[in-house]
Amino acid sequence: MRLASLPLSLAIACMAVVPAAAQTQPPDAPGEAATLFDHPDNTRWWLSGQLNLITQWHGRFTSPYDGPHSLQADPERATSRLWTIFTGYRLAEHTEVFVNVEAAGGRGISSALGLAGFTNLDVVRNPDLGSAPYLGRTLVRQIFAIGKERTAIARGPFSLASSVPARRIEIWAGKMTLADFFDVNGPGSDSHLQFTNWTVDNNGAWDYAADTRGYTVGVLGEIVWPAWTLRVGEALMPTVANGLSLDWDLRHAGGTNVEYEARLPHGLISRTLGFVNRAAMGSYAEANAASLVSGEPPAIEATRVHGRTKAGIAENLEVPVGTSVRLFGRAGWNDGRNESFAYTEVDSTVSAGGDVLGHAWRRDTDRIGIAAVSNGLSSGHREYLRLGGQGFLLGDGALHYGRETIIEAYYNAHLWRGVFAAAGLQHINAPGYNRDRGPVTVGSARVHVDF
Repeated sequence: MRLASLPLSLAIACMAVVPAAAQTQPPDAPGEAATLFDHPDNTRWWLSGQLNLITQWHGRFTSPYDGPHSLQADPERATSRLWTIFTGYRLAEHTEVFVNVEAAGGRGISSALGLAGFTNLDVVRNPDLGSAPYLGRTLVRQIFAIGKERTAIARGPFSLASSVPARRIEIWAGKMTLADFFDVNGPGSDSHLQFTNWTVDNNGAWDYAADTRGYTVGVLGEIVWPAWTLRVGEALMPTVANGLSLDWDLRHAGGTNVEYEARLPHGLISRTLGFVNRAAMGSYAEANAASLVSGEPPAIEATRVHGRTKAGIAENLEVPVGTSVRLFGRAGWNDGRNESFAYTEVDSTVSAGGDVLGHAWRRDTDRIGIAAVSNGLSSGHREYLRLGGQGFLLGDGALHYGRETIIEAYYNAHLWRGVFAAAGLQHINAPGYNRDRGPVTVGSARVHVDF
C-alpha cells in the first residue's frame, strides 16, 4: 500500500478545525499566490490540481544476506510521479461534494520493499496497477450548525465556503483516506512540501484501514468546538493484507477510529487516537508454532481467520515556537499479535522533529526540516521474520533484530507562485529491523507544482 495517498500539498493550519485535506497552505509571500493559477473566492465550484515528482537513490551498503522483500544492497535510483485533479461543488450552504482523479506512476527504490519506514510516501507498492488514472476521493460533506457564531476559513479543494459555524457537527461519507482526518500534523503530514518518509508523515503503528493505494470507503463524524474536536470514523478494511479489494463483510471486517483533538493555549495541539481493526488476519504465534513443527519458514497467510483484531493507540503533538519554528512529535503502539494488514509493518513508534521558515537567511517562503523516528516490532512479529517469514513489506530470510531508526532532513525552496523544489536525505539504521544490514543513506530530489 502507498501511504496516505495524497498529503495533497495542503499543509494543516494550526487551528485544525477542519480536516487536513480541507486546509490550504497560507500564501507563501505577501501578495503572492501559493498556486500557479488564481482561484476565485465567489463561486460554488472548485477546480485545481497538483503534480509531485520524487527521485530517490542510495549507494551500496553492508548486506551479508538478503531475501525477496529486502531493501536492495546494490546502488539504485527510482522516480515516482503523482498528479491529482481536485473538483468540488457546493450544493447548498452546508452541503458540498468532492471528486478527485489521480494517477500514480514510476516506482520507489527496491519496489517499496525492505523498510517499515519507507522513504517515499507517493509510491504504490503494487507495480502491476500501472499508471492509469483512477478515482481517488469521492466525498460528501454535510454540516449541521450548533448556534449562529461563525469562523472564517480559507477556501480550498475540500472546503468551498469562506466561513463555517464555530460549533458544528460534520458528516463525511464516501471514498476517502483516513489520514486526511486523523493523525494530521502541521509540520509533519505533507510529503509534497515537507518530509517524505512514511513513518514521519504518519504514525507507523496506526495500521489504518485502506487499500493498497491508501483509500477506503467509510463514514466519519466530527463534533467541532472552538477549543476541541471529537471525530469518529468507520471504514472498510482490505480483503487481504495490502490488497486492492475492500471487504464489505461488516460483521467481521472494518476499522473503527476515535480521536480527540485539543487546541490549547499558545498554539499547542494534542491529538489522541485509538483504533480497532477487524479483518481476516493471520496470527504470528500460530505461524511461528507451525514453522517450528514443520521446519519450514512460517507463512502468515495460512493462519488467517475472519474477525481477528488489531488495536492500538497514538499521540500526536504540535508546538509552535515564535513565528518561524514548529515542533512536532508522535508516539504509537499496537498489540502486534496479528499481522500488519493495511499500512506498514510497525508495532511501536516514536518520532520528533520540526521545521523552520527561512526568515533568517532572507528566503521567507523556504522551509527547512529535520525529524527522527524509531520503529519497533512485537515479539511475535520479530520472531516471525527471524524464522524466515515474509510480511507484505519485509523479509530478509533471517533477522538480527534492532529498532529501525531513521533521520530525515529536507530543504524546500519556493521558486515562484505554486512551483517548489526540494532536496532531502534520509539515514536509516537497521533497515527492516535487521542489524546485520545497513546503515543506508537515501538522497532525494523533488519538484512540486500546485495549479
